[in-house]
Amino acid sequence: MSEDRETSHEMTHRDIALLLADAADEVEIGIAPYQQVVRGGRRRRARRYLVATAVAVVIAGSTGTLALAGGFGGDGDRVATTANRPPTAEQRHVYAPQRTTLAYGTDHGKEWRVTIDVWGTARNDVEAQGQLEALGEFGNRGESGAKTASDLIGRHLFFVHLILGDEQWTKTWGEFTKGDTDSGTDLQSVALPLQSNKTATDDSDQRLVIGRVARTAQQVTCTWKDGTSQTATLAPRNRGFTRDFQPYIRPAGGSPSNWFVCLAPEGKTYEKAEVTK
Repeated sequence: MSEDRETSHEMTHRDIALLLADAADEVEIGIAPYQQVVRGGRRRRARRYLVATAVAVVIAGSTGTLALAGGFGGDGDRVATTANRPPTAEQRHVYAPQRTTLAYGTDHGKEWRVTIDVWGTARNDVEAQGQLEALGEFGNRGESGAKTASDLIGRHLFFVHLILGDEQWTKTWGEFTKGDTDSGTDLQSVALPLQSNKTATDDSDQRLVIGRVARTAQQVTCTWKDGTSQTATLAPRNRGFTRDFQPYIRPAGGSPSNWFVCLAPEGKTYEKAEVTK
């Protein structure tokens, strides 16, 4: 970079991109405990995303526009072409799912949370092969039921996880069938112990209830075997989480249905769940 350029504070877009790329090499991307199984691949993807985002922000500040195509290639006609392109496999979350936290709390001093990963639909053999490899990195290749990559084409998969401390277990999984969305009082649920796979037994209290409902559902009532119950209501917009569990119905990224989580007091176990409003 020339001395005159430093004095006038004028930098080309290429200069900006190179400086940010160099800086990104020094960045350490933090990984949440439940993402340790994909540490390497996701760190590299996060670093590339960081660089691309930073470049876009700097260019927007210096030129007043996000015309990335014109900035790097010098061809302004490419801007319109880029805007009209269909979303890529990465943008559709074919190779990395959308993860949403559905519930959070503490039990016997240990933090726990329920999350859902929703994968975009692979449209061809190339996308399916990439997704099969990614599912392996996330530890869900077996649950997908795919023997070969082509088995994934056209499928909209989800995996629900229970995270206890630094450990994660996939507790339920399935796929959204095209045209078969939940409506009215439709409800699907699973009850399981709030325990790790290592400590849960056949007679463990099935006190954690996870389910999916139509987006129109406003209230779900979970009933325990002793006749008592708990009500989950639609979470207020942008409602966060506290250490004390609160039963809510929440949307999940990429899911056509909403999801709810109920938790019975210790010593009680699940009887049924139903949409009550």
